[in-house]
Amino acid sequence: MSRFVNVFSLSIMLVFLTVPGTYALSDLFTFPLHPPLPEIEENQIQSVIVSTDKLSKEEVLRKVKNLSSVSLKTEFETAFNGFSLTGTKEDIEQIRQMPGVENIYPNQQYKATIERSVPYIGAEEIRSYLDVHDHRLTGEGIKVGIIDTGIDYSHPDLRRNFKGGYDLVDQDRDPMETKSKQGLPTMHGTHVAGIIAANGKIQGVAPKSEIIAYRALGPGGMGTSEQVIAAIEKAIVDKVDIINLSLGNDVNGPDWPTSIALNKAVEKGIVAVTSSGNSGPKMWTVGSPGTAQKAISVGASTPPIMVPFLTMGSNKSEIELTPMQGAKPWDFSREEKLVDAGKGFLKDFTENVKGNVALVERGTIPFTEKVANAVEKGAIGVIIYNNVKGNFAGALEIDALVPVVSISKEDGDDLKSSLLKTNYIQTSFKKIEDSMADFSSRGPVTYTWDIKPDVVAPGVNIKSTIPNGYESLQGTSMAAPHVAGAAALIKQSHLDWNPDQIKAALMNTAKRLSNEKGYYSPIEQGAGRIQIDKAVRAETLVYPGSFSFGMFHNEETRKEKKVTITIDNQSNEEKTYSFELPKSENGLQWKLPSSLSIPPKQQKKVTVSLDITPSIIKEGIHSNWLTIYEEGNPIHLPYIFVIEEPDYPRIMGFQFGQGDSPETYLYEAYLPGGAEEFGIALYDPDTFRFIKYLDFAKDVSRGIVKKQLTKEEIGLKGVYKGLVFAKNKGREDTIEVTISINESTILEKK
Repeated sequence: MSRFVNVFSLSIMLVFLTVPGTYALSDLFTFPLHPPLPEIEENQIQSVIVSTDKLSKEEVLRKVKNLSSVSLKTEFETAFNGFSLTGTKEDIEQIRQMPGVENIYPNQQYKATIERSVPYIGAEEIRSYLDVHDHRLTGEGIKVGIIDTGIDYSHPDLRRNFKGGYDLVDQDRDPMETKSKQGLPTMHGTHVAGIIAANGKIQGVAPKSEIIAYRALGPGGMGTSEQVIAAIEKAIVDKVDIINLSLGNDVNGPDWPTSIALNKAVEKGIVAVTSSGNSGPKMWTVGSPGTAQKAISVGASTPPIMVPFLTMGSNKSEIELTPMQGAKPWDFSREEKLVDAGKGFLKDFTENVKGNVALVERGTIPFTEKVANAVEKGAIGVIIYNNVKGNFAGALEIDALVPVVSISKEDGDDLKSSLLKTNYIQTSFKKIEDSMADFSSRGPVTYTWDIKPDVVAPGVNIKSTIPNGYESLQGTSMAAPHVAGAAALIKQSHLDWNPDQIKAALMNTAKRLSNEKGYYSPIEQGAGRIQIDKAVRAETLVYPGSFSFGMFHNEETRKEKKVTITIDNQSNEEKTYSFELPKSENGLQWKLPSSLSIPPKQQKKVTVSLDITPSIIKEGIHSNWLTIYEEGNPIHLPYIFVIEEPDYPRIMGFQFGQGDSPETYLYEAYLPGGAEEFGIALYDPDTFRFIKYLDFAKDVSRGIVKKQLTKEEIGLKGVYKGLVFAKNKGREDTIEVTISINESTILEKK
C-alpha cells in the first residue's frame, strides 16, 4: 500500500487517495479510460485491476495463470468484467498486450463518504400509506446493502434489522466495525445504517428494512478499490434491493472501476446511492463514484437547524460557523475575545489565549493537534479558517473539550484583519433550512458533462447511531443514506419499479431549493431536495431525470443535438402531457413534442432537440430546467450544455509520498482533460529560488499520471516548496505544496 493519504471529512466521510490503490469514506474518485500505471522497477510488485471484454475473459485468465510472477487475487463475475492481481512490471505490460484486455487500473485506496431530518423529507407522513400487502411503508421486506466500515450490529437500535453481510477486509462473515484493539476504530457505517434503518430510541427513514453490511473499509476507514468492487459483487449475488456507498474521493471523472461496477449493479436491478463529496462549494468537486451515471449521487442540504453566526466589533457582516465533528457545540452567549494563534503550533499560542477564543489557520498539522495545543494553553474555543478559498467540513480524531468550528479562508482573513481594530466577537443564532451546505460538492462531471449531484438530502448535524451510543455528524455521507432509505420505502410501495423508475420518482418530485439570489443551479442541487411522500405517490415518471446535450464549439455555425426521454404513466387513467417552451434566447432553438396523451400503465419515448448556434452564445456552462406538465402539474427536468472547453481544474488529487520500496518516492495526479505540459518545480522555501524540476512531461493523456522516483533521481534532501502545474487548452493551473524529501514524507496543500 502507499504510505500517503489525502484526508477530508464529509461528516466522517473521509476520503483518501493513495497508491497503488486505496479507497476512502465519501468523496470520490473518477478516472481515465486508459490510466497510466506507476513507473516501477522490473522486479517490483504492483497491485492492479484488469478489465477484459466478456468473451475473452477466460482465455486471458488462462494465459495470466502461466505467468510466473503473477498472483491472481480476485475474479469479478458480475459487477465488473475482469480480475485483480499482483505482478511485476514486465508481467503487467505483457498482460496489457493480450487480446481481449481493455484496461489495467491501479488498485486505488479509499477511506470512510435524523431525528429532525426524517420527518422533514416526508418519511413519517408516508407511514400512513400501505403497500400491496396492507403493511405500512417502513421498508419492510426490502434489503439494503451498506458498503462502508461495517456496523455495530449489537446496537439496540440496529440489531433487529441486521441480516448478515460480509467482511471484505478480514474475509469472514463478521462485518463488525473496527474496534480499538484492531487498529484505529470506526463508527461511520453504524451512523449511516442508523439513518437508513434505526428502529429503537431513534427511527431511521426505513426502520423495518433489512440491513446487509459489507465491511469494505477497515481500521481508520481505509480500504482498497478491490474491496469496494468485491463488496458490490457480493451485494449483487445477495440480491439486495438497494446499496449505499458513503465513500469516494475528490477526483472528478466518470470512468474508474468502482463507477463502472456501480453502473453494472444498477443494470442488475439494484438502486445504487452514493454521496457526492464534501469539497464544495466550488464547481467540479463531485467525486467518484458519485460521478457514476446510473447511480443516484446525493448532495447535502440543511434540515431545520439553529446555526451560529459570528460578528466582530462594529463590522456587522455575519460569518456562518460550521461545527467540527468531535467538538462541543458552539454555545457562547456573550461577547468573547479572539486571539490569533497562527497555524496552531504550541509556540503560536501566547499567554493571551487563556480564557479566550483562538483563531487558527488550517494546514501543516492535524486539526486534533491544533485543538489540543489550544486547550493546553487555556483557550475556551477554536475557530479554524481554511487555507484555500471556501469553507470545509472537518472532523477531530479525539473528542475536544471545547467548541471548535470552521470558516472559509475569506472570512478568516477578514477576522485576522479586524484584529487590528478590535478583539471582540459576538455570536447569534439563526434558523436555517433547505439551504445548500457549503461543503457539499458541486458538479458537473468532467468529460461527460453530466449533471451531478442528482438530488440533495439533509446532511448537516444529523444525529444517528454510533457504537455504544449516538452522535451528530455532517457531510454528504449523511445525506446519501436518507436517499437510500427513501428508495427502500418507494421500492416497498412499488415492487415492480426498476432503478430508473425509482430514481425518476425521487428526482421528478424533488423540491427545488433557493436562496436570496434565486434557485440554486442544477449543478449545485440536481433536481432538488427529496420529498418521499410525493415520490411514493408519483403517477408520472420521466427518465432520465436530467440530461446533457454535451459540448459545442464556437467554430460550429449551427448544430442540433437530441436526447430521448421516457414519459411513464403509472396511473390508472389516461393522462395528457405538454412541454413548456423555455424562454427565448439568441442562438437557441428548442424542438419539443406537441401535447401528447398516454394510456394508463403505458409509457412513450419522446425526443427533445436543441438547435444551437455556438458562435453567438456565451462560452461556459449553461444549465437550467425544462418543464413538462402532467395535466397542469409541473415536472422540472435539469439540463446542461457547454460552449467550448469549460474552466475546470486542470489538476486534481495531487499526492506525493514514499514509494513502495525503500529509498523511493511516488507522486500521483489526475488530469481530467490531459495536459500539453505537466510538471513539478521545486523552490528553496526561504528564498523561493528555483532549484529543479522534480518531473516534466509534454502531451500527457487525460487520467491519472504517476511516477516513482529514487532518491538518486531526485538528488535532494530536505524540505522544499513545490509548484505543480498543468497547461491545457489555454489554461494553466498550479498547486502549491510543501515536499519533504527525507525519512518521512509530508505533503501540505496550500
